Amino acid sequence: MLKTKPHRNQLVTNKLIRQFAEGIEAKEMLADMLCITVQKEFVPEVLRFLRDDKELDFNFLTTLCGMHFPEKKQLGMVYHLHSFNFNHRIRIKANIKINQPTISSITSIWPSANWMERETYDFFGIIFKGHPNLKRILNVDEMTDFPLRKEFPLEDQTREDKDDSMFGR
Repeated sequence: MLKTKPHRNQLVTNKLIRQFAEGIEAKEMLADMLCITVQKEFVPEVLRFLRDDKELDFNFLTTLCGMHFPEKKQLGMVYHLHSFNFNHRIRIKANIKINQPTISSITSIWPSANWMERETYDFFGIIFKGHPNLKRILNVDEMTDFPLRKEFPLEDQTREDKDDSMFGR
């Protein structure tokens, strides 16, 4: 695991707040990584800024993925960026209303986001505006549900061949 670099974290935080004050919702340290929550409308701008600013130089999109918060009736996006030149990482998060599950695609910033966005759409139902070819890639096209949302019980409640007493229930 990379060591925390407080001076780098402070530099990143200061620059983001200076540039996007109205779009920053929260900042915190989670598992030794700076985590900034931004309004979803600011995601592409923030990510482009983090990539293009020479002092920050977050030049690699490590991953992106969806989240589901059923108790809040919302979805979320997480982006992990890495600066190879400064050996520094950051996590950018955004919240999305579950009844309007759209966010802008970042494939114009990082072409590698193409398949990651498709996978996130396939499993969480998040629609990426501006994606060049958003479609299911792992589930069948006819599927109407999104398997990684926490909306369904983990077990089939209609099964009759299961003996719960074997599991201490």
